[in-house]
Amino acid sequence: MSFEGYNVEVRDRVKCISGVEGVPLSTQWGPQGYFYPIQIAQYGLSHYSKNLTEKPPHVEVYETAEEKDRAGRAGEWTVPKGCSLSTVLDRAKFTSVKQFVAPDSTEGVSLQLGNTRDFIISFDLKFLTNGSISVVLETTEKNQLFTVHYVSSTQLIAFKDRDIYYGIGARTGWSTLTRDLVTDLRKGVGLSNTKAVKQTKIMPKRVVRLVAKGRGFLDNVTISATAHMAAFFAASNWLVRNQDERGGWPIMVTRKLGEGFKSLDPGWYSAMAQGQAISTLVRAYLLTKDHVFLSSALRATAPYKLPSEQRGVKAVFMNRHDWYEEYPTSPSSFVLNGFMYSLIGLYDLKETAGEKLGREARLLYERGMESLKAMLPLYDTGSGTIYDLRHFMLGTAPNLARWDYHTTHINQLQLLSTIDESPIFKDFVKRWKSYLRGGRAKHN
Repeated sequence: MSFEGYNVEVRDRVKCISGVEGVPLSTQWGPQGYFYPIQIAQYGLSHYSKNLTEKPPHVEVYETAEEKDRAGRAGEWTVPKGCSLSTVLDRAKFTSVKQFVAPDSTEGVSLQLGNTRDFIISFDLKFLTNGSISVVLETTEKNQLFTVHYVSSTQLIAFKDRDIYYGIGARTGWSTLTRDLVTDLRKGVGLSNTKAVKQTKIMPKRVVRLVAKGRGFLDNVTISATAHMAAFFAASNWLVRNQDERGGWPIMVTRKLGEGFKSLDPGWYSAMAQGQAISTLVRAYLLTKDHVFLSSALRATAPYKLPSEQRGVKAVFMNRHDWYEEYPTSPSSFVLNGFMYSLIGLYDLKETAGEKLGREARLLYERGMESLKAMLPLYDTGSGTIYDLRHFMLGTAPNLARWDYHTTHINQLQLLSTIDESPIFKDFVKRWKSYLRGGRAKHN
């Protein structure tokens, strides 16, 4: 499935992109913010898809510390009194880098940028002490200057006057920091104590300069239109680092699906999260051939095999049909779109891992597809679709799918119809599309 239409980072329920982790922090079910694996996987998949569909970005190089690159647009450095800047050979990188010494009491060493075209900044960084890299932006807010500070702390985000702060961790070893200055500016100015980021019209007009403080090294300062693969690998690496010993990505927030369902306590797994994480990891493996990604994807099938009451994601409908739960509730909820995403992840894995390694994923996928074909009619109202089966499990009114979810159901079935030739998928796609145009099933 293609995710190029997703813009995860601009959602008002995304607090910010973490400076330490490089992935979105959700406030969907709690204003304090938490890492939501579904959102992180979608962030990765959206940038993966955009990288495929968009032309390569324009990249402006400002500093590489190499004399041979001086023909490019080398920026001008300003080194105030009490600071120093030198070009040194870094033996680990086998290249020259900029070494800076700029006590916090000084203005810091600064590199003129002056870019009015693009707003994705990237640089290689290594701190020897606590420090910060700040980016000064001229904005549409009466041409005022705002500064985004990337600080060697674990603070998530702060905003005061015209200064925005993101903690990026200690960074005592070489790492690349890639940041979308539009997102970082708007999330900072819109910072609130509620679930939603405040709406703001502010935009950057010009990237004025970069300012370094503390003691450390800088290299490869660039500004580009996009950096999709940096975002994709930030998500992929987060998934590898944060998978637990049970093969899952626990969701550390309470979720109450609705009246009649028991609350899910923090630490629950989601089949949709498992499936979309698998889809992300499989693509990272195909790009890099790094088995760390494939191994993580293979371990992620474990919760599919365990029932919800044993901290898995499996439910069984009418004692016959295996179902992988987006929300492993009691009683079971049978959410349709999350189930189909979980199947797409299993398909990606079985196709990539091969016959031997992918055997478990194939069996889980085949059992799930049998259930989908048997149960699809239960989600058809004759004029739209149903989000889940609470009306059957709880005896309540049906939970009708909003039109955006109805469209997602169609898109998912269209994809599945390309990998499984069963006529049921094409038949349902045709009928469900007709509902978008006002079509209705026949009456008696």
